[in-house]
Parts: sequence; structure tokens; C-alpha cells
Amino acid sequence: MKPTCNKIALNIDGDTKVSIKGFIAPIEYTLANYHVAYEWNELANLRVAAPEKEYSASIFRAFLPDEAVSVGTLWQIEQTGALELLRQLHPNPHLDMRGYGDPGLWACLRAYTDEFADIVFRIHAEFKLGDGWFTPSQFTGHLIINRLEETVSFFQMRLPDGPVNFEVGWQDEKSWDDFNEIMDTGFCAQMELRIGAEAVLQDITTHLESAMSGSTSITQEKVERALNCQFYKSEQIDWVPMEAALELAQVQQKPIHAISIDGPLVDETC
Repeated sequence: MKPTCNKIALNIDGDTKVSIKGFIAPIEYTLANYHVAYEWNELANLRVAAPEKEYSASIFRAFLPDEAVSVGTLWQIEQTGALELLRQLHPNPHLDMRGYGDPGLWACLRAYTDEFADIVFRIHAEFKLGDGWFTPSQFTGHLIINRLEETVSFFQMRLPDGPVNFEVGWQDEKSWDDFNEIMDTGFCAQMELRIGAEAVLQDITTHLESAMSGSTSITQEKVERALNCQFYKSEQIDWVPMEAALELAQVQQKPIHAISIDGPLVDETC
């Protein structure tokens, strides 16, 4: 995805204050029921660290590019600000993915008008739960800025829906093997930080769509695709359905190399 040629600068007034609400719903299920209290208390009792917290709006400068950008441009999010926000969910977040996952914090300018700018982002992080780890599939969201007032109109950083949207690794104290880590996956209905209601996002998105041209917007799907490619080389493959692959193999007289996998290729749940 190539950025458009029109560039804009983005800024936030750091003297203003913002109040962010945090949510973590109880774990609905794990495949092996490790979320029940008698198996792993820390997972069973996982709750948001701070349901509401006030920040200086300057914290969101971590999500802004250092220079003027055009629609479709990707840039890295500054880690310190992202970690401070993640601590509202849980006091012990990590961004390095311990060498087992694909680390990164990336943002992209999706759309803008004279009044608003919509930044879409994706963050990979983990939380240390005592003798184990909780790994969300990803955190994704929007930061919408009022460009005229240089304020935050809407912010959402959330764990996407399932059916499976997190992985856990747990050191089993009852195991004879000190290095035996039990792995499991599951579903959490809500893990989220937010400023504003969903209706605000819809209203501003409608405003953006009605006022934008091809040089000032791209679709949400294109942004998500660009962010996926930033994290995973597998997303750069031109995937085709099995039926189409069979037809192509016959036309091109080439064999099919089939690979069986037991998890998704585009998130951190496996």
C-alpha cells in the first residue's frame, strides 16, 4: 500500500487532561479450563487494574508521527507511552514478546479532514501473571484527533473478538519437570481502554467518510492489511482458496505444497 502524496502534521495539546476507562471482562473459557479458580487463580481473577484513570493528553503523542505524513503512511508507536497505558489494564505489561512472538507497535493515518484525523494502530503485548503469561492476540484501535483544537475526540485500544483471542502459558508447579509450561488458548469478551462512546466513533467516521476524497482516506480493511504485513511475512503471500489453487495447479502443471497448521497466521494466539 503506497501512501498518498498529500501530507499533514498531527499534534495534541499536552496541557489538556483526558480520562480513560478500562475494562477486562471475566475469562469466558479456556480449552482446558485453566481459568477456573482452583486451577489458576490469577487467570480466573484477572481484572482491570484501574477502571478509570486521568492522564495528561500528552501521553497520546506516543501515537503520533515525528513528521508530516500522508494517508497510508505507517510509523512506530513510542513504547514508553504505550506501556503506561497498558499498565491501566495490568501492572506488568511487556512488549518484547519474550522472543516467541512478533513484537511491534505500529500506527497508520487512515483518513483526515480539516477537522478530524483517524489513526488506526496495532500493538503486540503480554502481561506477566505471577507464574505464567497472558498473551492477547493483539491490541487494535483508533485514535481520533480534533485537528482544530488539538484534542483527543475518541480513543479505543481493544482486544479483538474471538472465537479464540488470547494464549496463556503457565508453569505447572505439580509437574515433575521444572521447565514444563502448560499452554492454552481462550476467549475474553472485553479487554479495552477507551475515551468516548462507540457512538462517537460512528459519528466521526460518518463525518470523515462524507467529507473525504481518495487522497484523504483509505478503507479500514486496507489499513488492517498493511498492519498485518508489517508484523507477518506470511501476509505478503498471495493466498488463494483451495479450489482456486487446484485449478491453478492444473493450468500451470505445478504441484501443490500443502501445510497443515493448528492456529492463525495473523495474530499471537498460537
